[in-house]
Amino acid sequence: MRKQFGMPEVEKLVNYYSCSYWKGRVPRQGWLYLTVNHLCFYSFLLGKEVTLVIQWVDVTQLEKNATLLFPECIKVSTRDSELYFSMFLNINETFKLMEQLANIAMRQLLDNESFLQDKSLPKPRKPLKNISALKRDLDARAKNECYRATFRLPKDECLDGHTDCTLWTPFNKMHIPGQMFVSNNYICFASKAEEACHLIIPLREVTIVEKADSSSVLPSPLSISTKSKMTFFFANLRDRDFLVQRISDFLQRTPSKKPCGSDREWKWNLGDPGCEEVPELPSSSPLAVSPPSALNNRPVNFCAGEVPTASQGLLKLFRRNSEELLGPKGAKEKMKEESWNIHFFEYGRGMCMYRTAKTRELVQKGIPENLRGELWLLFSGAWNEMVTHPGYYGDLVEKSMGKYNLATEEIERDLHRSMPEHPAFQNELGIAALRRVLTAYAFRNPTIGYCQAMNIVTSVLLLYCNEEEAFWLLVALCERMLPDYYNTRVVGALVDQGIFEELTREYLPQLSEKMQELGVISTISLSWFLTLFLSVMPFESAVVIVDCFFYEGIKFILQVSLAILDANMEKLLQCCDEGEAMTILGRYLDNVVNRQSVSPPIPHLHALLTSGDDPPLEIDIFDLIKTSYEKFSNLKADDIEQMRFKQRLKVIQSLEDTAKKSVVRAVSSDIGFSIEELEELYVVFKAKYLMSCYWGNNRAAAARRDQSLPYLEQYRIDMEQFKELFISLTPWSCGAHTPVLAGRLFRLLDENRDSLINFKEFVTGMSGMYHGDLTDKLKILYKLHLPPALNPEETESALEATSYFTEDVTTEETPEDKGRRNDNGQEKEEKGTSPQDYRYYLRMWAKEKESKKETIKDLPKMSQEQFIELCKTLYNMFSEDPVEQELYHAIATVASLLLRIGEVGKKFSSRPVRKSEDCKTNSTQDPVSEEESPTSEQSQNSAVEQQPQADHEDKTCGDPQPEKTQQENQTLGDGSGEGQGSPLQLLSDDETKDDMSMSSYSMVS
Repeated sequence: MRKQFGMPEVEKLVNYYSCSYWKGRVPRQGWLYLTVNHLCFYSFLLGKEVTLVIQWVDVTQLEKNATLLFPECIKVSTRDSELYFSMFLNINETFKLMEQLANIAMRQLLDNESFLQDKSLPKPRKPLKNISALKRDLDARAKNECYRATFRLPKDECLDGHTDCTLWTPFNKMHIPGQMFVSNNYICFASKAEEACHLIIPLREVTIVEKADSSSVLPSPLSISTKSKMTFFFANLRDRDFLVQRISDFLQRTPSKKPCGSDREWKWNLGDPGCEEVPELPSSSPLAVSPPSALNNRPVNFCAGEVPTASQGLLKLFRRNSEELLGPKGAKEKMKEESWNIHFFEYGRGMCMYRTAKTRELVQKGIPENLRGELWLLFSGAWNEMVTHPGYYGDLVEKSMGKYNLATEEIERDLHRSMPEHPAFQNELGIAALRRVLTAYAFRNPTIGYCQAMNIVTSVLLLYCNEEEAFWLLVALCERMLPDYYNTRVVGALVDQGIFEELTREYLPQLSEKMQELGVISTISLSWFLTLFLSVMPFESAVVIVDCFFYEGIKFILQVSLAILDANMEKLLQCCDEGEAMTILGRYLDNVVNRQSVSPPIPHLHALLTSGDDPPLEIDIFDLIKTSYEKFSNLKADDIEQMRFKQRLKVIQSLEDTAKKSVVRAVSSDIGFSIEELEELYVVFKAKYLMSCYWGNNRAAAARRDQSLPYLEQYRIDMEQFKELFISLTPWSCGAHTPVLAGRLFRLLDENRDSLINFKEFVTGMSGMYHGDLTDKLKILYKLHLPPALNPEETESALEATSYFTEDVTTEETPEDKGRRNDNGQEKEEKGTSPQDYRYYLRMWAKEKESKKETIKDLPKMSQEQFIELCKTLYNMFSEDPVEQELYHAIATVASLLLRIGEVGKKFSSRPVRKSEDCKTNSTQDPVSEEESPTSEQSQNSAVEQQPQADHEDKTCGDPQPEKTQQENQTLGDGSGEGQGSPLQLLSDDETKDDMSMSSYSMVS
């Protein structure tokens, strides 16, 4: 496969399938090869060969469909073409693997961390007949992701295995069929009937795992007991003994809790099963069933001596009055709490609670305020991460306090914009708590850092949770429940916006066309999704949305959004523009009320902007939720994940296209290439970068890509990659000398000396070779043989040539230049004394902004060694073409003459050292004569005297090899005429001072 498609050994083949590629209307039977980075196809039929190679990062759409022309085919779309493959033995397996590989490629474009993880995929050690080891690993990865998403487990949890079984549910006295999942830290159960029962048992809570006696009614039962006095019975297990052994192994690896007496001891934490220090708690004890209650009562002080730390929800500290608690709303709230207590009694409380349709019904009716923080932690999975990382938040706060960066500046700017109408954030306690949580998360995840809308969500979390709980809820929200939402490009929100548009077309087709015409969906969805309706709906109502979101996930946000559009369909269809549609939706959301809330109403700032003359029609939030379940409850989480993949391809490729256009637009003004040529060059440049990430020996290529940088700086290549591009693109072919020339051009373009060049630097070099006039091309060629482009080690006398070059540039200043400099200084002083000299400064600023065009005379002079290197380059540039022979011989002759002139110049410039010393003394007494002192001349002469033999040998080498000397002299073609035509000028003071250097003017004029 690698030989067939020209790929290196490091490219990993995942699997290959027999299929047909439809070229026009003719199917070509062949083999489809799926590698980690490429989709390849090869066919050889009836003497005709077909070869396809497509990078996964170029795929814009992947669909499985069935048409009359293409029965059961897979359509692969790129920016340039659409490819159809059919006649698979197992099309579902092939399509699923293609989806996964394309998704990995999109993650590579999105962030570097995922890319580095994907690059470490293990190589297949033993070839298997049916499936490769890499394919098996990718299948395991897909199962792990599904397992973690289903049960809201931490990102590092890996599924060990799953088996069919039944679970005895005491609340309805039934054996429910389903599957048991076992991983290194959890035992989970999911019923086959959706929402019949879900169960999560952390191994840290398990005390006993034992095999019960089998019977005909209950074959192969297994009993698992926890520290909260709950016992779970599983039956119909196929390999019970092996399962018990695996669970026992995991229990032995379960980390024990910290020693008793530690400041960060969690008295209610369920530690290692073998720990004898865990006290036995009665089943009626609230500590056994309600861990958060102990947490809320435990004082937590991370920053003692500065500001008080919120050790419980801010809502409890800033309840403005308690009148509502004594009225009908208070009675309703008590009834809700009682319903949940009954539910806890029947279904359990804490992480091991049976989660059923009854649980969802209670969530839809609203979670009591006293239980909201606890249940948010359980349903989101944040509780697991908090318990397994004791002290983590406190350490982050200590490390982050007092440190400043871009994220902390943005946080400080937004602190007082976070629910300013709520009393909890009108004082230093709430503001300080919000600052600590946001700053700690910015230091935990610098890739995200801080994004707008995080402050609004976090402020609501702090109302019902203490700081540590709010931090872990924010982690669950940003990293698992709303992936890629809170970053600079809000990719996750754009993906779900695409899903929302697709669902609108499916469920509300009439309204979909109108919304697309008005362009409203892109506006409303970001504000709705990013803040979970908290910024567009009254707080008392929006917090009920958050309740359901933590239980259902993004599925609930989508179905509520559809219900809102459905409720306003008639008005929206009559809208004339986007502003009118936004006003209608804004007024509707402002009047969504929660009549059961016991908290006093909080003024909604958005409502003040959208209030109208007509009395508003209030909509009860619970009626809205009920309607959303009645009309759109058939949305499935698996379907949404599938749609997310499809939309992610579109969104990321769209962002990449935007980045390409931005980069091309930024560099097009200074470059000779057309827009189309620049876009093609950008594609080639980016592909070379990505190939280095795929096949490079190290991960430096991926590590140097920073998504926070401007688009122009995100893709940068090193010298080896530049050499490959230069060899394939340059119009200057020098044979074996081409890589040397490429290295010199790279050093010339690398202005900041970081051994990397961006796209602008790359096309600047290419543009000079392709679109520059003759003078520009000669200037580039001239510069390639001067430092820094010319490596000092490439010449025979590197150190001397470099020191000579430096002295020559720094010391040489004519009296005219000095006089002009003094005049400019006096003029500046005169201008500075005038109070009204703003026009002068504007002119100076405009001159600084203007790009100064470099002329030939501005170029530095060239030493003899550098000139010889230039001649070698010219020698390699000429081919055997007869047309080039005359120019070839002419330039060689000129180069020989210039070298001889240099030898003659040595004789005229050789002076005694004592004379130069006398000149130095004179120069100290007479500053005006300083410009005429032969200091630089002396250094040049010393360099000449040390290398006469080398120069003479070089001249003599030109005699047996006339072609070489002829080509060596190309650069100086025009300059030789000037040198021979004016011998007096060659012997003038300026020229004798630089007798060993070749003037750039004489070289290319």
